[in-house]
Amino acid sequence: MKFLRQFLIILTISFLGEALKYMLPLPIPASIYGMVILFMGLLMGLIRLEWVKDAGKFLIAIMPVMFIPAGVGLMASWGILKSMLIPVIVVTVVAIITVMFVTGTVSQFIIRMDKKAEMKKMRVMEEKTDGRFL
Repeated sequence: MKFLRQFLIILTISFLGEALKYMLPLPIPASIYGMVILFMGLLMGLIRLEWVKDAGKFLIAIMPVMFIPAGVGLMASWGILKSMLIPVIVVTVVAIITVMFVTGTVSQFIIRMDKKAEMKKMRVMEEKTDGRFL
Protein backbone atom coordinates (compact mmCIF):
# COMPACT_ATOMS: atom_id res chain seq x y z
CA MET A 1 0.00 0.00 0.00
CA LYS A 2 2.90 2.34 0.80
CA PHE A 3 4.37 1.84 -2.66
CA LEU A 4 1.01 2.53 -4.33
CA ARG A 5 0.56 5.74 -2.30
CA GLN A 6 4.04 6.95 -3.27
CA PHE A 7 3.40 6.19 -6.93
CA LEU A 8 0.07 8.03 -6.80
CA ILE A 9 1.79 11.11 -5.34
CA ILE A 10 4.29 11.11 -8.22
CA LEU A 11 1.48 10.50 -10.72
CA THR A 12 -0.55 13.39 -9.29
CA ILE A 13 2.44 15.71 -9.59
CA SER A 14 2.94 14.54 -13.18
CA PHE A 15 -0.72 15.29 -13.87
CA LEU A 16 -0.27 18.79 -12.43
CA GLY A 17 2.68 19.23 -14.79
CA GLU A 18 0.48 18.18 -17.72
CA ALA A 19 -2.21 20.65 -16.64
CA LEU A 20 0.35 23.47 -16.39
CA LYS A 21 1.63 22.68 -19.88
CA TYR A 22 -1.81 23.24 -21.37
CA MET A 23 -2.53 26.34 -19.26
CA LEU A 24 0.75 28.17 -19.84
CA PRO A 25 1.73 29.15 -23.39
CA LEU A 26 5.41 28.29 -22.90
CA PRO A 27 7.37 25.70 -24.92
CA ILE A 28 8.28 23.71 -21.80
CA PRO A 29 7.54 19.96 -21.60
CA ALA A 30 5.03 18.82 -18.99
CA SER A 31 7.65 16.55 -17.40
CA ILE A 32 9.79 19.60 -16.60
CA TYR A 33 6.84 21.29 -14.91
CA GLY A 34 6.26 18.11 -12.92
CA MET A 35 9.89 17.86 -11.84
CA VAL A 36 9.89 21.51 -10.77
CA ILE A 37 6.67 21.01 -8.78
CA LEU A 38 8.14 17.93 -7.08
CA PHE A 39 11.44 19.71 -6.38
CA MET A 40 9.73 22.78 -4.94
CA GLY A 41 7.40 20.59 -2.86
CA LEU A 42 10.38 18.72 -1.43
CA LEU A 43 12.34 21.93 -0.89
CA MET A 44 9.49 23.69 0.93
CA GLY A 45 8.56 20.65 2.99
CA LEU A 46 5.13 20.22 1.40
CA ILE A 47 6.21 16.77 0.25
CA ARG A 48 8.38 14.67 2.51
CA LEU A 49 11.08 12.54 0.91
CA GLU A 50 9.74 9.38 2.58
CA TRP A 51 6.46 9.92 0.71
CA VAL A 52 8.10 9.40 -2.71
CA LYS A 53 11.53 7.83 -2.12
CA ASP A 54 10.81 4.12 -2.71
CA ALA A 55 8.64 4.68 -5.80
CA GLY A 56 11.24 7.11 -7.17
CA LYS A 57 14.01 4.55 -6.70
CA PHE A 58 11.89 1.93 -8.48
CA LEU A 59 11.18 4.26 -11.41
CA ILE A 60 14.89 5.04 -11.74
CA ALA A 61 15.73 1.32 -11.62
CA ILE A 62 13.38 0.53 -14.52
CA MET A 63 14.27 3.63 -16.55
CA PRO A 64 16.29 1.69 -19.17
CA VAL A 65 13.17 -0.34 -19.99
CA MET A 66 11.39 2.92 -20.84
CA PHE A 67 13.79 3.50 -23.74
CA ILE A 68 12.72 0.31 -25.55
CA PRO A 69 9.62 1.87 -27.20
CA ALA A 70 11.71 4.80 -28.44
CA GLY A 71 14.28 2.40 -29.91
CA VAL A 72 11.57 0.37 -31.60
CA GLY A 73 10.10 3.59 -32.99
CA LEU A 74 13.49 4.52 -34.44
CA MET A 75 13.85 1.11 -36.04
CA ALA A 76 10.34 1.35 -37.50
CA SER A 77 11.15 4.81 -38.92
CA TRP A 78 14.52 3.76 -40.36
CA GLY A 79 13.36 4.30 -43.94
CA ILE A 80 12.57 7.96 -43.19
CA LEU A 81 15.63 8.54 -41.00
CA LYS A 82 18.13 6.97 -43.42
CA SER A 83 18.07 9.97 -45.73
CA MET A 84 18.86 12.41 -42.92
CA LEU A 85 21.29 10.25 -40.94
CA ILE A 86 24.31 12.58 -41.29
CA PRO A 87 22.48 15.73 -40.04
CA VAL A 88 21.01 13.75 -37.12
CA ILE A 89 24.47 12.43 -36.18
CA VAL A 90 26.02 15.92 -36.42
CA VAL A 91 23.29 17.48 -34.27
CA THR A 92 23.59 14.66 -31.73
CA VAL A 93 27.38 14.98 -31.46
CA VAL A 94 27.21 18.78 -31.16
CA ALA A 95 24.49 18.49 -28.50
CA ILE A 96 26.51 15.93 -26.52
CA ILE A 97 29.66 18.07 -26.63
CA THR A 98 27.70 21.19 -25.65
CA VAL A 99 26.02 19.44 -22.71
CA MET A 100 29.35 18.03 -21.52
CA PHE A 101 31.02 21.45 -21.77
CA VAL A 102 28.22 23.31 -19.97
CA THR A 103 27.95 20.65 -17.27
CA GLY A 104 31.69 20.69 -16.65
CA THR A 105 31.83 24.49 -16.57
CA VAL A 106 28.91 24.78 -14.16
CA SER A 107 30.34 22.02 -11.95
CA GLN A 108 33.73 23.74 -11.79
CA PHE A 109 32.05 27.06 -10.97
CA ILE A 110 30.06 25.47 -8.12
CA ILE A 111 33.14 23.71 -6.76
CA ARG A 112 35.11 26.99 -6.81
CA MET A 113 32.28 28.83 -5.06
CA ASP A 114 32.10 26.11 -2.38
CA LYS A 115 35.88 26.32 -1.84
CA LYS A 116 35.71 30.12 -1.53
CA ALA A 117 32.86 29.86 0.97
CA GLU A 118 34.77 27.25 2.97
CA MET A 119 37.93 29.40 2.99
CA LYS A 120 35.91 32.44 4.09
CA LYS A 121 34.33 30.41 6.87
CA MET A 122 37.76 29.20 8.00
CA ARG A 123 39.10 32.79 8.01
CA VAL A 124 36.16 33.98 10.11
CA MET A 125 36.71 31.12 12.57
CA GLU A 126 40.43 31.95 12.70
CA GLU A 127 39.68 35.60 13.40
CA LYS A 128 37.22 34.68 16.16
CA THR A 129 39.70 32.37 17.83
CA ASP A 130 42.54 34.80 17.23
CA GLY A 131 44.54 32.06 15.55
CA ARG A 132 44.43 29.85 18.65
CA PHE A 133 43.24 26.28 18.69
CA LEU A 134 40.16 25.66 20.79
